[in-house]
Amino acid sequence: MTEPCNVAIAGATGDLGARITRALIARGASVSALVRPDLGNEERSRLATLGARITPADPHDIDAMAAALAGASCVVSALNGVREVIIDRQTVLLNSAIRANVPRFIPSDYAADFTRTRPGDNRNFDVRREFMALVDAAPIRATSILNGAFMDMLGAEMPIIQPGIRRVLYWHDADQKLDFTTKDDVAAYVAAAAMDENAPRILRIAGDVVSARELAVAMTEATGERYRTLWAGSLGSLAAMIGFTKLIVPGKDEAFPPWQGMQYMRDQFSGRGKLEPLDNARYPELHWTPVKTLLAKRFDKAA
Repeated sequence: MTEPCNVAIAGATGDLGARITRALIARGASVSALVRPDLGNEERSRLATLGARITPADPHDIDAMAAALAGASCVVSALNGVREVIIDRQTVLLNSAIRANVPRFIPSDYAADFTRTRPGDNRNFDVRREFMALVDAAPIRATSILNGAFMDMLGAEMPIIQPGIRRVLYWHDADQKLDFTTKDDVAAYVAAAAMDENAPRILRIAGDVVSARELAVAMTEATGERYRTLWAGSLGSLAAMIGFTKLIVPGKDEAFPPWQGMQYMRDQFSGRGKLEPLDNARYPELHWTPVKTLLAKRFDKAA
């Protein structure tokens, strides 16, 4: 786009939202960070440091939010949570964008391909599917960006890598391909899509596509110690673990209780959440971080 691009972002104070804000500004966009009126000075200062314009608006007030969105060419949502956020708050954001005549909307859909997973298998995916239906029925052009799992979680929050026993866990099939993308790479792609007035309804990306067996090889190279795969069970046994975990740790109001991560792994290892075809090449100026590079940095080895 040759004319100035004004992008409004909700959720800029979060981890991914801050990265998207930074990426938008790096691409030359004028960014308006939608914040609660009672946002603290520390968070305001952090957003100002990024170069964003701070725009207070009540997230539950359509009129106030629509006024805050006036003049925006695209609204990007980086909101994170369960139904109260993904459905309720995003619906206010969506309706406000429509009222303000904003032409484009990017919902907070950053995940595996939940358009192809089974309803009832993954709570977070079910909620996103429900909101996707609302967006599809709305008079606005939308683009959902699906990126698989965040690669940053490997060797950290995502427990399939077990350094203590030098194993990579898998369910069902050690050769099932899994999609991973770093948060920075996702943010860069979202920024490009937000400034692309011809972006389609769904864009699928993956910084790297690897199996558990290939992860074991990458960990061996990253640490200098031999890693092997370890069968953790069938998809049926994983389903039983999910059910048991939900009983002892319900976490209904949490975005990522332990069983939610298990549901995500089931969708990955079943292949139902696999992203294909990939749209990585749509913005050729972008570069993708491979798994081996991230793991090498995490374990202090050269890639």
